[in-house]
Amino acid sequence: MRDFSQLSEREILALAIGNEEEDGRIYLDIAERLRDDYPGTAKVFSEMAAEENEHRRELLELYREKFGEHIPLIRRQDVRGFINRPSVWQFPKPNIDDVRKLAESMEQETQRFYRNAAERTSDVSIRKLLGDLAEAEAAHEHRADVLSEQNLPTDVRSQEDQHAKRQFMLQYVQPGLAGLMDGSVSTLAPIFAAAFSTHNTFSAFIVGAAAAVGAGISMGFAEALSDDGSLTGRGTPYVRGAVTGVMTALGGLGHTLPFLIPNLHIALVVAIIVVIIELAVISWVRWKYMDASPIRATLQVALGGALVFATGVAIGAG
Repeated sequence: MRDFSQLSEREILALAIGNEEEDGRIYLDIAERLRDDYPGTAKVFSEMAAEENEHRRELLELYREKFGEHIPLIRRQDVRGFINRPSVWQFPKPNIDDVRKLAESMEQETQRFYRNAAERTSDVSIRKLLGDLAEAEAAHEHRADVLSEQNLPTDVRSQEDQHAKRQFMLQYVQPGLAGLMDGSVSTLAPIFAAAFSTHNTFSAFIVGAAAAVGAGISMGFAEALSDDGSLTGRGTPYVRGAVTGVMTALGGLGHTLPFLIPNLHIALVVAIIVVIIELAVISWVRWKYMDASPIRATLQVALGGALVFATGVAIGAG
């Protein structure tokens, strides 16, 4: 790899041409990924890609005038410390706010590149074009706002934001909440039944760990296989399955770990406190994201947890 300071004027222009071409393709990739769900934002990115293509054309004309037809292949990764772009095509489902922030950061980084490049050249015409492009990139942020105003009126932007919130709910919050509830509530009975029947904290820990991990695997597969997301729009099944499985296991392990304490009475007290915290977190998530009233959410979760806990104690004590 070479430092940017070691590049010649010809190499700087070649790098700039490649940079504009790649940025334009990134914007087109984003537009294509957003077209179905966010058509207004997709149009904004398509128009920004067209402007990047115009910058590339100006750079090509100047390069041809100064250095001829052949453009050396100089890639971003060949220059130490140069701009690094994310692989948009690898995103499972672009987040609307993330891609808007990405566009802003891309313009800022490119503007900085052109200013540094302009300082590195002594050729007046090259210096002028690079300076003009730096100003164009600085204005691009404003241009993006103008394009957004044209293509994203308040009602459209609000609809897209609501859709993004719904997607987040369907792919992360609901699967995670289902897993946390299952792990926190369903594992109560076997753990406390083992604790009260054996009076051995390590035995209760083994039962709890097995129940939590087993439930996590079962819930993860059940969520992933129940819906591929193509009809319901609930997102990638593997992501939902992973979220559900991990949260189920964590919900069960939370009140299992206290049984590593040798003293049974202390372990039970700590475990019960952890259970109360878990149920409070579940109630808060339901209130925060599911529009459930705080009292109703708390009572529903507490009732379910109390019934399962009582079942475990009754079976273990009997």
